[in-house]
Amino acid sequence: MRFLFASFLLSLCLTTFAQEGTAYKYPALIAEKINSEIQLDGVLDEAVWDSEEWARDFQQFFPSDTSLAKAQTKIRIVYDDKFIYIAAVMYNLGPRDKYVSTSLRRDYRGEQNDGVSFIFDTFNDNTNAFQFGVNPYGVQRESLIANGGMLQTDLNLAWDNKWFSAAKIYEDHWIVEAAIPFSTLRFNDGTNNWNVNFYRIDSKYNERSTWTPIPRNFSVIALAFSRKLIFTEPLKKEGANVSIIPYAAMATDKNFLTGTSNPVRPAFGGDAKIGVGPALNMDLTFNPDFSQVEVDEQVTNLDRFEIFFPERRQFFLENADLFADFGTQNVRPFFSRRIGVDRDETTGQNVQNQILFGGRLSGKLNENWRLGVMNMQTANDPERGISGKNFSVAAIQKKVFSRSNIGLIMINRETINQTNELPLFDPNDFNRMAGIDYNLATKDNRWTGKFFYHKTFEAQQQANSSAMHGQLNYNDINISASLAFSDIGDNFNPKVGFTPRNDYKRIASRFVYQFFPVSNLINRHGPGFETEVLWNQSLGTTDELHTLLYEFQFQSLSRLAFTLNNRYTYLFASFDPTRTGGIPLESGTDYRNSFFGFRYIGNPRKPFFFTLRGDMGEYFTGDIKTLQGTMNWRMGYLANISMNFSYNNIRLPEPQNSADLFLVGPRIDLTFTKDLFWTTFFQYNNQIDNININTRLQWRYAPVSDFFIVYTDNYFPSTFAPKQRALIMKLNYWFNI
Repeated sequence: MRFLFASFLLSLCLTTFAQEGTAYKYPALIAEKINSEIQLDGVLDEAVWDSEEWARDFQQFFPSDTSLAKAQTKIRIVYDDKFIYIAAVMYNLGPRDKYVSTSLRRDYRGEQNDGVSFIFDTFNDNTNAFQFGVNPYGVQRESLIANGGMLQTDLNLAWDNKWFSAAKIYEDHWIVEAAIPFSTLRFNDGTNNWNVNFYRIDSKYNERSTWTPIPRNFSVIALAFSRKLIFTEPLKKEGANVSIIPYAAMATDKNFLTGTSNPVRPAFGGDAKIGVGPALNMDLTFNPDFSQVEVDEQVTNLDRFEIFFPERRQFFLENADLFADFGTQNVRPFFSRRIGVDRDETTGQNVQNQILFGGRLSGKLNENWRLGVMNMQTANDPERGISGKNFSVAAIQKKVFSRSNIGLIMINRETINQTNELPLFDPNDFNRMAGIDYNLATKDNRWTGKFFYHKTFEAQQQANSSAMHGQLNYNDINISASLAFSDIGDNFNPKVGFTPRNDYKRIASRFVYQFFPVSNLINRHGPGFETEVLWNQSLGTTDELHTLLYEFQFQSLSRLAFTLNNRYTYLFASFDPTRTGGIPLESGTDYRNSFFGFRYIGNPRKPFFFTLRGDMGEYFTGDIKTLQGTMNWRMGYLANISMNFSYNNIRLPEPQNSADLFLVGPRIDLTFTKDLFWTTFFQYNNQIDNININTRLQWRYAPVSDFFIVYTDNYFPSTFAPKQRALIMKLNYWFNI
């Protein structure tokens, strides 16, 4: 507790001084209001583009950050009452007709893609923003940026909306014209300026460049670095902003293990998006169907605890950071994947449970306040002994200082009373959580941190039901360092969150130093260490992991790291190290193991590249050799073929099981056009004795409107006898009202 309090005071001091430092100040870009028509065709023949008001002189971000970009870009912005219009010209050093696009599918991602992106921080908070991007073949992407864009994981490409663009390739440059409806964006009525930045990725010159210079030790989407976009007249939000997205689906499935099946059955439902004022959005859903969402990639689980899988369902993704970013890794008070999953009391397995309806209000109240409120209701399922649940979440966040914020969250899960008597909810079956988080981010992005206190409440309330955490990070051109402390009570139990274990205290630190040599081969390299220790009052130290590392990043974008590790594990419960049903190691025993590891990420600009990870050394009472990775083969933008693989060779003395664990996952992704896609995914996992096939055909017949056919099958690998099978067809359409 003393550590947490001292860290919090230090962060306030850093915030007070560092956030008053010198900001990056550069000339603004003027956006002129127009009353003439613009045709989106990649040809800049309209008079509005004949101007000197262009964003120019892009700065190199990678491989260096000390010079102008080799391949320059210029961008101009104008607007009328309904749209903001963008013209972008991406120059090359000479004639060129080949560009890298990994796919024609919307929402491309990756350093290997050629493309230009436009970032709009419409509330000037340097924390949240909209991003729109286009590649040379006219493929679009749009996303939300949260948490100041400090990490690439802060980019949420699952957000979809309607906007329009065209791209055209010329001999020594390519051009993009785009029109983004103001109804797509959230901003204050009457505002006359936004924070903006633009960046370009060029595969031929292996270059990333930005309009506002960004130090290369930060993310290219870092919102701490931006310039002003000045509108010649204040913006007005006119007309309703309402979108209706109904769907119709047909599905059938069969469970060969239980001998049960469902005939072809129709389903109907839909979502609605309603703009509430200038900056809030109301999302409503009725009988939602997520059958088109891609299946999770399986992993070989050698851990003692639950594995985290990210949320993929569209309804939960807009402004998801307002709910999901409370807490920290493995201490998350809210995890939306808990909604719509329950325990089948007849089998003891977790199964999908129907969501009946839900609503969410989220967004900005003003430049300093954000609000998120959500309520979801699931159905009763008497055949499986499942009682319906009601999930309520309320979060509010206040910006403090320049880029920091403080937030409050409350979560309530209630169980329906199945006796059909009042009260509606079972008074003895609820789970609640309340918490406060402080997120530190200095103006220059060098100091960041997180501090929180959370507490859970249940009918049988017990002591030690709280969690607290403090973390402070420092990042400059050469040094990256962090220090964290957590204290998780033994009765802390957020049932709507992701907290795989409790009853521990944890201290962890990380330090990495980077050299930037003058080299045609190596971009940066350097040593580092990571260490963490977990303990509790009754058992003392239960876990340790200490790592020495050395990392290389090459000019080709490939990466290589070597690690030397020492791990200590105390088993407070019996555990089978192979998870194959063998005789477990006894609780109360402890083990100290040393092992060597390496990590390699190949050059993603190449048509064929691979990633590889290996570990070798001691493992509990025996030893382990692990090799896992992905092979990727890109056939232009028409086909991407990949193979995920994992092999664990575990050798343990009797009476424990030795094991050879295989996981193989080939994937074929075909993009016939910008509107027609086919993805097939196979997974073989001998740890769970399963072969899974998932194939999905998607036809985007209108903007953000799709027709899906999805087929899923599961087999026993030894006999190819079927386990479960399903076929689904789904049609949705996006109406703007």
